[in-house]
This record gives sequence, structure tokens and C-alpha cells, in this order.
Amino acid sequence: MNVPSDPAAPLLSASGLTLEFKGVRALNKVGFSVRPGELFSIIGPNGAGKTSLLNCVSGRYQPTQGTIDFDGRRISGRPPAVRAQLGIARTFQNLALFAHMSVIDNIKVGRHHLMNRGFLAGGLYWLTGARDEELEHHAAVEEVIDFLEIQHIRNRQAGTLAYGLRKRVELARAVAARPRLLLLDEPMAGMNLEEKEDMARYINDLSREWGVTIVMIEHDMGVVMDMSDRVMVLNFGEKLAEGPPAEVAADPEVRTAYLGAEMAGA
Repeated sequence: MNVPSDPAAPLLSASGLTLEFKGVRALNKVGFSVRPGELFSIIGPNGAGKTSLLNCVSGRYQPTQGTIDFDGRRISGRPPAVRAQLGIARTFQNLALFAHMSVIDNIKVGRHHLMNRGFLAGGLYWLTGARDEELEHHAAVEEVIDFLEIQHIRNRQAGTLAYGLRKRVELARAVAARPRLLLLDEPMAGMNLEEKEDMARYINDLSREWGVTIVMIEHDMGVVMDMSDRVMVLNFGEKLAEGPPAEVAADPEVRTAYLGAEMAGA
């Protein structure tokens, strides 16, 4: 059971986060915090360490140094499954769906760690709470399907879908876990304009209407500046800036390192 967050305290915070691979430093003493309900974007050039940072938060990587706290609990060194139980979910830069499974079955996978009834309870289906739990999970999955407007593909095999729809299904699987913190790694990469507009609307509604705290990596600067509460810029594994979108965009170092020399001189 999750302990309620103190609204005045960060939901997620990191201090001195350092990550090395065989002598190569992907992250160098990065510190930041994310407030409850915030849409926090991470930007930076390719190779800046953005995905490595999300991997440290989700538990896929263990940092060489530094600490990560989630809702007042130290999660550094804890495995991904424990972090999922605490309410952290994510999507990936490269799609990680089960291509041979149906859309609805892929989404159900996102709720697997929330299932409390074991094999014995399954055998005593009508005598235990297993039936009630199944109905609860089914209702949660249906709500996500309706929210992301994918009723028409619910029974389709995930691997047969167009790229934009597969990205939406991956988001659905993460949202089905009812996360308190949702990590999005380039959710709009490779999409056309219409698909981007739809995805931006879904993410904005998750943040503003569903109250999900979101940390998002995104290269589309128009999307970042329009949607984000705050932005952090990474460059060569180090934090270059952090703050409101307009303030970050006006930072001369950011304009040079990320937005390009032409904009930096504008």
C-alpha cells in the first residue's frame, strides 16, 4: 500500500547521480526533483544521457554513485519490480510490445504486478475474491482502452499495427498499471503530425485530468515548450539547466548546446 505523498515534498528526487560504463561516464553528478502532478521534460542532444537517466529511475540501470528517492523512500539499488509496485511505470524509446499477443492482452500485462490472487485462489474462483479482482482489472483495462481511443484494435495482434498505434498501445500498457510516476521515453518519435497531436493530447490529459506525475524525454521542442511545467537540459551527461520552459529556452548555454547556433544567435 502506497503512503500518501506530502504535496509540498518532491515525489521523485535524485542527488549526485553518476553512471559509468567501462570508464565512460554517461551521467555525471546529476541532481533534480519532480513535484507531485508535474509534467517534467528532459531534453538534450543525442547521447546526452537522457535515456540512461530514465533507466536509473526505473531500475534498469543501477547508478555508480548517487541516490534516488521516490515519495520519501530510497529506491537506489532496488529492482524494477519493487519500483513498479511503488507506482513507477515507463514506456521505451524502442517499442517493447509482445508482437504476437493481442492489444488487450498486452495492456493486461501492465497490471500483472497488481494481481494479488494466486493459483489456489484461482481454483476457488467463486469462493474467494478472485472473481472480484478479475472484474476490477477488466474495468481498469477497459477504461484505458476508452481513454486512448483504441477500441477498434483491441483484438488485433500488436505486431500487425501501424507504428503510431503501437506507440499508443505501449502507452496504454503503462497507464493500465495506474502509475503515480510515468516515465515516457520519446513517446512521439517517428510519428506524423496528426499522430503527434493525438499523443500530446493524451499525455496532457493524463497529467491534468488523471493527475499522473510525468517525466518525459522528447525532441520536439514545440511539444516540450507547450506542455511542460518544468524542463531539465542534459549535455554530455551533465545538467545544463532546469526551470520553466521559457526560462530554459532563453538560457544562452542551452540555445548553443541544444537548440543550435542559429537560434542561439537569434
